[in-house]
Amino acid sequence: MSKDARSPSPPTPTPVAERLIRRIGLNGPISVADFMSACLTDPDGYYASQEPFGTEGDFVTAPEISQMFGELIGAFLLDRWISDGRPAPFDLVELGPGRGTLMHDVLRVMGRDPRFVRSSRVVLVEASERLKQAQRHRLAPLHPNIAWADAPPLDRPFYLVANEFFDALPVRQIVSRGGRWFERVVGLTDGELAFGLSPFPVTFRAPVGGAEGALREVPPSPEGAVRELRPAADIMMADIARAIATHGVGAALVIDYGYDSPGDGETLQAVRAHQSVDVLDRPGESDLSAHVDFSALAAASVAAGAFAHGPVGQGAMLLQLGLLERAGRLGAGADADGRAAIEAAVHRLAGDGEGEMGTLFRALAVTARAAPPPGFQPPKGSAA
Repeated sequence: MSKDARSPSPPTPTPVAERLIRRIGLNGPISVADFMSACLTDPDGYYASQEPFGTEGDFVTAPEISQMFGELIGAFLLDRWISDGRPAPFDLVELGPGRGTLMHDVLRVMGRDPRFVRSSRVVLVEASERLKQAQRHRLAPLHPNIAWADAPPLDRPFYLVANEFFDALPVRQIVSRGGRWFERVVGLTDGELAFGLSPFPVTFRAPVGGAEGALREVPPSPEGAVRELRPAADIMMADIARAIATHGVGAALVIDYGYDSPGDGETLQAVRAHQSVDVLDRPGESDLSAHVDFSALAAASVAAGAFAHGPVGQGAMLLQLGLLERAGRLGAGADADGRAAIEAAVHRLAGDGEGEMGTLFRALAVTARAAPPPGFQPPKGSAA
């Protein structure tokens, strides 16, 4: 065979793929949750080796679109702290702070209250050493007391925000086959990573009504239907809510893309350079995420003794918090191009068309009190 006629060599596996292939070869197939966790948090995985954020990365988050997003979140958290009587000391916590863009804008707003700076510690829950350095560089001039943690500290009152964090927590998938549920796994076919099903059926239980945390067994759906379970997200949300209920003050604000009630369908996706790619393609080089089940987060919060508000659309929340008013103030000092950019940012953050951020992204607030916080209050004229 001539050189030109040779078949191209297969691409070199990524370091994460090589580790997964060895692991599966030794121990057998792994769950989708374990696969997702390895791809994202392996020493050579996505968070350690890739640049996720911005136009040069794989996706753009709301704080990168406009400062208005972070400013309104800062106003929400400041309002919660003040309405709780300014408890001190307390923690301002962000889960998955990325490059620090959101917290930068939050601190510019909350820092206007001098008692906030004296009373607070900023805690960033971050796994990537590379991102920690970016956060330190951006945020150190705005607050004298910044700490990093592997999990949210719960020992004193806190006000917490998680924007596009829960979608990255590992997700299990179960598939309906022959009147039973089976867990989807990642195994090997001809030495390559491939999806399959565990041979052992599993029992699937879900909350009943959400109020008391009672569970019921869910019968299988139509043949081939997929359900996604997020035990890591539910446990973390319950821990956060339990701490808020115990302190009697505090708040958590969760913003992510997701849905209000569970149903059949798989949402696990891989994104690289703003394009969807196969979930099994080049593990460790793509962002993996799955839509958040907000009903499960709300149920976990209520079962832990806190009050859950929402979910509501991101757009509806931002408009209640004053997005248009803030845009107007920014636009008053801008030229025509600047005003056009502000208007475009408002539409991108709050647009309510199909697939737009204002409706695709949902928001859930968890508090120690029953009264709905700003951004989650019923529209005027509607029943409470």
